[in-house]
Amino acid sequence: MLRRALLRVSRSQKIRNLVSTAPVTAGVVERFIAGESSGEVVTVARRLVGSGLLVSIDYLGEHTTDPSHADAVVVAYLDLLTRLREAGLSSSAEVSIKLTALGQQLRDGPQLALENAELICHAARMADTAVTLDMEDHATTDSTLEILHRLRKEYPDTGAVLQAYLYRTEDDCRDLAVAGSRVRLCKGAYAEPESVAFQDRQEIDKSYVRCMKILMAGGGFPMLATHDPTLIDIGLKLAGDHGRPPGDFEFQMLYGIRPTEQQRLAQLGHAVRVYVPYGTDWYGYLVRRLAERPSNLRFFARSLITKT
Repeated sequence: MLRRALLRVSRSQKIRNLVSTAPVTAGVVERFIAGESSGEVVTVARRLVGSGLLVSIDYLGEHTTDPSHADAVVVAYLDLLTRLREAGLSSSAEVSIKLTALGQQLRDGPQLALENAELICHAARMADTAVTLDMEDHATTDSTLEILHRLRKEYPDTGAVLQAYLYRTEDDCRDLAVAGSRVRLCKGAYAEPESVAFQDRQEIDKSYVRCMKILMAGGGFPMLATHDPTLIDIGLKLAGDHGRPPGDFEFQMLYGIRPTEQQRLAQLGHAVRVYVPYGTDWYGYLVRRLAERPSNLRFFARSLITKT
């Protein structure tokens, strides 16, 4: 019921206008979304990098239904990468892309998404930075990993995202824990059925730890996307157990979530990358994140109360 209500809200222009202009909710938007233009997000990226953090920038949009829209997403990333290079941020800023925004679910979608991703990866190489493929709902996992495999033949630094709440993820971690591979491990934010994903929070956490162990013991570069203090501590211990010094793995957190903790870890010498979303599709993104897992509503509410 709540999920359906939130999805209806996500299509309301009237409520979008209210959210973006009301004093309280406008502050929510500004805290979690780094503006609508590439110029705005580069300004945010420069500030974060200046404070000792790394960034991964996501141009908001997904589930493209029109090839012309997929083309527009490519153009937005090409502009963003040019601006990052001109701002001297390439060594500290990568980009994250969603394959559904590049046409993955259209007719002949996987091939179209691959071709569009290749354009972005080439531009990233010219800008001396890298690309990470975001992971979406479980129905796209096989296609996304196949596209990753094909991209890495030409662009071996292309990163992957794996979601610990899926039963399959331990096996996927084993497949990707190889030299040269970059893997962002997150818990997962989509409402997945019990047939494919853990539902209990403790079971998801246990899966996350098992996946961390595989990645830390492997030959790739683990990217631990979590705000959970317990999982952060376990990640640090595992890094020590496997002889990984700071810089041989990194933590990742969302823009606007636990910024004090981001700074604390960075000051200890750890690589901390902030996932920074921007774009005109911010409203749908924000509300859909709440709709996919209504428990996110409590998470975002808590983040307004504390900045640690």
